[in-house]
Amino acid sequence: MTNPKSAFPGRSQGTRQNPKYHGLFVGLVTLDLIYLADNPPSNNQKIVASDYTVAAGGPATNAAVTFSYLNRRDAITLVSTVMGVVGSHPMTQLIKGDLIKYGVVIADLNDSTTQPPPVSSIIVTQTTGERAVISINAVKTQASREAITPEILENIDIVLIDGHQMSVGSVIAQMAKAKNIPVVIDGGSWKPGFEQILPFVDYAICSANFSPPGCQSESEVLAYLKDIHIPHIAITHGDKPIQYLTGSTYGYLDVPNVQAVDTLGAGDVFHGAFCHYILQENFTTALSLSAQIASLSCQYFGTRRWMDNKEIKIK
Repeated sequence: MTNPKSAFPGRSQGTRQNPKYHGLFVGLVTLDLIYLADNPPSNNQKIVASDYTVAAGGPATNAAVTFSYLNRRDAITLVSTVMGVVGSHPMTQLIKGDLIKYGVVIADLNDSTTQPPPVSSIIVTQTTGERAVISINAVKTQASREAITPEILENIDIVLIDGHQMSVGSVIAQMAKAKNIPVVIDGGSWKPGFEQILPFVDYAICSANFSPPGCQSESEVLAYLKDIHIPHIAITHGDKPIQYLTGSTYGYLDVPNVQAVDTLGAGDVFHGAFCHYILQENFTTALSLSAQIASLSCQYFGTRRWMDNKEIKIK
């Protein structure tokens, strides 16, 4: 098996039995209020949830939590860092408490702001696991590149960018490239500014909703990303096979078939798991293992409870 770390010398190698990795996850930090109910409410309807949970959320944040969880299970002492805007509003204590519990450090891009953090309200349908989400995302909490400290990439082994802090993400991607640190993008959807980041990306992990300008099909998306010289590309389709292109090798990978309880954050979990496994495995193996973790997370309500089951067998 080819060791992908060999392409990125200078990182903290560790050993296969006790590696030492630290990931930086750049993007959205929210407070998620998650409810389990029979159905989302219709107009003017009040419903009672059968369960609820509160957690820090956002693509980069959930990925950071997953990365930290998988690394800590492997007895890795280092943690992950999420870079986003959190601030000092009283509500942020819920975010900070959750992330501390899961070993995630916050690199706050605006720790002096007293504005409330973005809040997502999510209703999960109990019978199908589908979710309805309303959120303001990071549109009102954009940070400037001046908030980046020069030492932020010290001891970092991998970077993930979700596109919600595009200006900061662009600078981080260029800095990581200069230091030979692999860069992953969470391409959940196309966001203006991604074109500035993509030339510095090593792994583009996209959803079927990722449509760069002028692309009308997945084959055009693959061609677009390949023309930018991104060496490893994958497009996920929920519970359908993953399409991938690595070098000149093209193919599909099946994902586990499970009864979903909650699909919220499954893509975020996939990206965090991928950042963990790609530091130890080849591209297609990392994709397959990440799909297993994401499928596992779908069998539990909320974005954290799958981690609380200590009997879970994870490779």
